[in-house]
Amino acid sequence: MTATATALPTGLTTGTWAVDASHTEASFTVRHAGISKVRGSVAVSEGTITVGETLEDTSVSVTLDPATVSTGDANRDGHLKSGDFFDVEKFGQWTFVSTEIRPEGDAYVLVGDLTIHGVTQRVELATEFNGTAVDPFGNTRAGFEATVTISRKDFGLTWNAALEAGGVLVADKVAIALDVSAIRQG
Repeated sequence: MTATATALPTGLTTGTWAVDASHTEASFTVRHAGISKVRGSVAVSEGTITVGETLEDTSVSVTLDPATVSTGDANRDGHLKSGDFFDVEKFGQWTFVSTEIRPEGDAYVLVGDLTIHGVTQRVELATEFNGTAVDPFGNTRAGFEATVTISRKDFGLTWNAALEAGGVLVADKVAIALDVSAIRQG
């Protein structure tokens, strides 16, 4: 029995789409001291969405720069860039490479290999296609949003400090949200 090919979302055309880093954001949220949340961002340095005739023929690859981590606190950002966490001197980039895209209701699941801190794990991002539009400069743009929650420990990010009242300073679960704008090439 042959699987049925999955049609592309309406408005998304075949070809190469370059992720527009200046209009794309990768943000994260992690519980701090068990009572509050720290939010931050990491720059997407480059990315390509190669849209085939079907979802099965479509792929995504993205590179992020952990040296750009920003949480609004220079001391915390410095600690995150250090060997205790991201070790940006040794692991200067993070990558995501898709292995599958499948529909799920009105949205999609983007499955792929996420590499952080030199460790690669399979992740599934809940993804929404927000449509296409032509900007004032004649570029055809496509918009996407995606979310996933990962375990820091799964990526070898194990630094922590015990709290006097019990628990730890930094939670294991990290929520990641992406807001992506891509420009049709050619």
